[in-house]
Amino acid sequence: MKAVYIESHGGPEALVYGERPDPAIQPNFVTVRVKAASLNRLDVYTRAGVRGMRREFPPPLVLGGDSAGDIAEVGPGVNGLKPGDRVIINPRISCGRCSYCLTGKDDLCSRSTMLGSQADGSYAEYVTVPQENAVPIADTVAYDEAAAVPTTYLPVWNMVVRHAQLQPWETVLALSASAGVGAAAIQVAKDVIGARVIATTSSEEKAAKARELGADEVINYKEEDIAERIKEITNGEGVDVVVDHVGAEFFPAAFASLKRGGRYGNCGVTTGYRADLHLGMMFTKAITVFGLFMGSHKDMREITHMLNVGKIKPAIHQVFPLEKASEAHEAMEGLNFFGKLILNP
Repeated sequence: MKAVYIESHGGPEALVYGERPDPAIQPNFVTVRVKAASLNRLDVYTRAGVRGMRREFPPPLVLGGDSAGDIAEVGPGVNGLKPGDRVIINPRISCGRCSYCLTGKDDLCSRSTMLGSQADGSYAEYVTVPQENAVPIADTVAYDEAAAVPTTYLPVWNMVVRHAQLQPWETVLALSASAGVGAAAIQVAKDVIGARVIATTSSEEKAAKARELGADEVINYKEEDIAERIKEITNGEGVDVVVDHVGAEFFPAAFASLKRGGRYGNCGVTTGYRADLHLGMMFTKAITVFGLFMGSHKDMREITHMLNVGKIKPAIHQVFPLEKASEAHEAMEGLNFFGKLILNP
């Protein structure tokens, strides 16, 4: 099969487009003919060998986690799926045997692996995953849109719906709206829950797109002070929930913007790992701070249902042919985009 893989760490030039063996089918697994794969920061970190993603070579590694396509083959023991079914793929593969998996908390599985960083991924014509990682999508859902969902909407759903339990009368702050998680947070908070949404971004062009997605207010952090602007917008009350996927840079302002009983969720650290936590503010205002990574299989089914019924529609910036994966990586590192970057095998 055609695939994009790495044989060593490096820049976008380290990406190799060539032939790799077709993945072998296993019991309770399905092989999916990939129609679209989506880029994530993890792909860039894995390629570069940074942020804990350094590995030994050989063997080569096919990059890519998020994808959607058609089932090409089902292994022994597979139930409810058949060749030809259109599916979205959850790239986080849990063990299915630990206490977390057996009690429905598979997002906490310590033995889980990620496609594209710990196992061959979706920058390829075919990918093989456990049957529970392939969720059917409606005929009305485009493959590009489906591929844009897992690594952005899964943590948002886990954070906003399951952990923070955001309510329609509440206000959420979605940091960095131009990134996939930020854009997903706007849609889930507004279109699924009906809450008030304040978003941050870095330009007027991106601010306009955030408003198109449903943001009620947008703060340009290049020109405005986030904490002061939130005070103005909320009449000094603050926000109920913060969706943070960027880490250190915006933590002080976002944390200070929480009202009493506020909830601060984090699922990423693209701007840095460490931040100062004001413990006095946390306990006197009864603030909850929590972190999470991706979501459960149940979360994946729920967010896919919202995709199937049209409640969410991922923002897509640009689509590249698979052989142009290096150009897509350059675009991601350039940061001049809003929404997801997609590869079509």
